[in-house]
Amino acid sequence: MPLITSANIACGAHAGDTATMRATVALAVKHGVAAGAHPGFADRENFGRRELPATPAEVQALVRNQTEALRALGPVRHVKAHGALYNLAARDAALADAIVDAVRAVDPALVLFALAGSELVRAGGERGLRVASEVFADRTYQRDGSLTPRSQPDALIRDEGVAVAQVLRMIGDGVVRATDGTEVPIVADTVCLHGDGPHAVAFARRLNAELRAAGIELKAFAS
Repeated sequence: MPLITSANIACGAHAGDTATMRATVALAVKHGVAAGAHPGFADRENFGRRELPATPAEVQALVRNQTEALRALGPVRHVKAHGALYNLAARDAALADAIVDAVRAVDPALVLFALAGSELVRAGGERGLRVASEVFADRTYQRDGSLTPRSQPDALIRDEGVAVAQVLRMIGDGVVRATDGTEVPIVADTVCLHGDGPHAVAFARRLNAELRAAGIELKAFAS
């Protein structure tokens, strides 16, 4: 927690339960970290990373219900869909609209974290939400700005130095190099660090230090 500014907290569907949600929100508050709802598909076996068929109404309900469940346990500042739901809504306009409608129904002051350049960014902006365009430290990109699917062997960046360099370039130059060598324009308001990797804490410590050394101010989004 001391190494980050915002925490995406699983809301009991793809992972977590009331006890872990309450404890994580409390830990975020203790360290001055903004807590965010991280709703995903109820698919624990695949950690919410398998795309499942869902109507816009179903997506709206699951995002709203999971966000409200976390808000019942403490202050929540943002919402970020998880895994397969996040990736589906990044390219599916109807699902993006459904997520935005769910967030607005809970609290229109909540910040929406969304993949830079995605349908979610569009939907949030059109409906008046504050949107933070998100980039990924440890994921590779395709030429259309989408993330490389995890089913592909080059989806994850395992070299810390390469990941740090990618983040610094996305923030400083507004571009990311896709797997085919294309230079893709990108907006970086917030950087995602995955917490389920074997070296997540060490990487968070290094990236935090490298960003500060580059003169980049780290802070949570104001409510």
